[in-house]
Amino acid sequence: MPFAADPARYDSMPYRRAGRSGLVLPPLSLGLWQNFGATRSFETQRAIVLRAFDAGITHFDLANNYGPPPGAAEETFGRILATDLQAYRDEIVVSTKAGYLMWPGPYGDHGSRKYLLSSLEQSLKRLGLDYVDVFYHHRPDLETPLEESMGALTTAVEQGKALYPAISNYDAARTTAAAELLAAAGTPLLLHQPRYSLFDRTPERDVFGAVERAGAAAIVFSPLAQGMLTDRYLDGVPEGSRALTSAFLHESDLSEDVLATVRSLNDIAAGRGQSLAQLALQWVLRNPVVVSAIIGASSVAQLEQNLGALDGPELAPDVLDAIDAVLADRRRP
Repeated sequence: MPFAADPARYDSMPYRRAGRSGLVLPPLSLGLWQNFGATRSFETQRAIVLRAFDAGITHFDLANNYGPPPGAAEETFGRILATDLQAYRDEIVVSTKAGYLMWPGPYGDHGSRKYLLSSLEQSLKRLGLDYVDVFYHHRPDLETPLEESMGALTTAVEQGKALYPAISNYDAARTTAAAELLAAAGTPLLLHQPRYSLFDRTPERDVFGAVERAGAAAIVFSPLAQGMLTDRYLDGVPEGSRALTSAFLHESDLSEDVLATVRSLNDIAAGRGQSLAQLALQWVLRNPVVVSAIIGASSVAQLEQNLGALDGPELAPDVLDAIDAVLADRRRP
């Protein structure tokens, strides 16, 4: 049966402006990092994407190497675009990235002009698109001149193969330098994508300030710290959990001290009538520089729970103080 989007999909989503650009984004974006590879059920993937769109999530975050295998997430999303969302292309923001290893040899990694533009061409073919809305340099490359990497992003925009340039995982100084190069070329930086969560507040030191001064916005990944900031590990590490199967989270990360912090944060969330994940998402979105948080989902039910973060009660000063106290206890030796 052909997909028909919910006519009320825009009624309650509180879109936010991305820096000084003309683009607005939903506060929650759907990331296809770990749940949209060839090892997952296509029907489940399709159901997640379509429910997200029906809920007003218009931004879908990909990268060339998302899978497994690398490229599979773009192929999956391209298939959903072709079969269900083609009529809604102009209502959707599609982002992709290049910067990590994608193919063998000296031209399949890092930040050269050859790699970035070749990768974008491959991404467009997998997605079945003429252009992506946002194209990122996925990580800094200290061996390639920044002028070359940012020049490649500018070329992508000038050729009409991307609408906006973006960066990810850059430190503050390199963010400022990248933004200056892009602005001088007439293709201003739109987004910086750092890791940010209750368990990793590093961008607060100086990256967010650099982003704000550049007139850009932050869109954060891993806001739930690879699942640590959910109810999944309140009673330890269950069989089959990501901590036992993922390359990005290990059982050793879930020490008793960490679990005690998770339980204390969960108590705060429960006192507000929220899940821990909802509190953690609402907390990252409290920062005015953060335009959106990228969430993953392995099921429609998980997506629905995360959407509940947008309906949470206000984060009053006493709640923020309580959260800071828990986190301070975690940092004490």
